[in-house]
Amino acid sequence: MAKAFASQGDLSEKKTSFTEIGPGLWAFTAEGDPNSGVIIGDDSVMVIEAQATPRLAQKVIDEIRKVTDKPISHLALTHYHAVRVLGASAYGAGQIIMGEKARAMVAERGQEDWDSEFQRFPRLFEGHESIPGLTWPTTTFNDRMSVYLGQRRIDLMHLGRAHTAGDIVIHVPDANVMFTGDIVEYKSACYCGDGHFKDWPATLDAIRQFDLDAIAPGRGDALTGREKVNAALDLTEDFIRSTWRPAARVALKGGSLKEAWDAVRAECDPKFKDYAIYEHCLPFNVARAYDEARDIDTPRIWTAQRDIEMWEALQG
Repeated sequence: MAKAFASQGDLSEKKTSFTEIGPGLWAFTAEGDPNSGVIIGDDSVMVIEAQATPRLAQKVIDEIRKVTDKPISHLALTHYHAVRVLGASAYGAGQIIMGEKARAMVAERGQEDWDSEFQRFPRLFEGHESIPGLTWPTTTFNDRMSVYLGQRRIDLMHLGRAHTAGDIVIHVPDANVMFTGDIVEYKSACYCGDGHFKDWPATLDAIRQFDLDAIAPGRGDALTGREKVNAALDLTEDFIRSTWRPAARVALKGGSLKEAWDAVRAECDPKFKDYAIYEHCLPFNVARAYDEARDIDTPRIWTAQRDIEMWEALQG
């Protein structure tokens, strides 16, 4: 292959940051690597996104212990992807929360996703031998639920399909801050290989209706202030539409996947080629957009073998 597969060539350590984005609300970010969030309640802590391994999760825990000694009681997972969930055991949380659809996707494709992501991004699986197995929630919900950490209310919601069919967001109403998972990214490529392009903009609009004071996106910097929040929503929507439109036009005219790839590159490269994980994501994004345009509503399961075959066809 002309280019290292996915992110196998990305071996550089990323600088992590732990940023307060509201009272008792923190974002753990890492220069385009997966983010985590922290909500400190009256009596305990909720963590959002587990990281890929218990060893990487410990980096989040170390930051938490610099600001609070309250126990970690809840772990909320915005979707099923391995890099988000497989570090869950490190937190010792009594409650692990997912949307009901995300749990179904663990059952349907969780092992295949683990194998696929491990091959794509080995650096994120530092200490993978300590992963005890697939992460299963203790609690699920369909559209909305609230958790109370003492008097602090946390709303967990499914606002629509986007990055996956089962994405949830976590909103802290007393601070008007949201943890969006990979529905929103900031100057990082959106991974759309399991996404729903036609639904994603409406889900972004649903987030926009909260008129948020701060967000922690799935990747990229934590953002405080409505101007930055809206900029992240705008950039994410532009990325989704700029990928979808050219791929769909080619597919609907009966063109090939390779022709769709060329069309997407022509539109997206000038705007997004410097974004984190752009080259990694692009082949998977084009393949999914091409499928969705041909009325394949449920994303096909990525396997380690399918990944390589697709990469060689497009990025090789």
